[in-house]
Amino acid sequence: MHARVATNVFRAAARPSIVARARVAPLLVRPASSHAQETFEQFSDRYVKFFQNAEDLFEVQRGLNNCFSHDLVPSPEVITAAVQAARRVNCYATAVRIFEGVKEKVENEAQYKAYVEELKPLREELGISLKEELYTS
Repeated sequence: MHARVATNVFRAAARPSIVARARVAPLLVRPASSHAQETFEQFSDRYVKFFQNAEDLFEVQRGLNNCFSHDLVPSPEVITAAVQAARRVNCYATAVRIFEGVKEKVENEAQYKAYVEELKPLREELGISLKEELYTS
């Protein structure tokens, strides 16, 4: 039994300790923000171009998820491009849901009404109703 204990002690002593290994490993630190901040205008231009070039429903929905994940409300130009893209890929439901996303992103009802009023000609042209108009319960 003493031989087993001695063997285990020698084995443990022969292994480098965890602390020693941690000190040897190089510490890699990257700056938290290595790229320039994007302005609102650049953001809007990027997403307008994205939606204008979207070829299928998956791309449109992926772009919407990315666009709405930012901590800002997309500009009316971005919403216009997104709605047109949704109608181009023949998805009426996605077009309606875009306005629901806007309603969730804005701070108050007045801002939502401003978006709806500004985009009313687009909605009429493409035949898009709001959720409130579709379901009156």
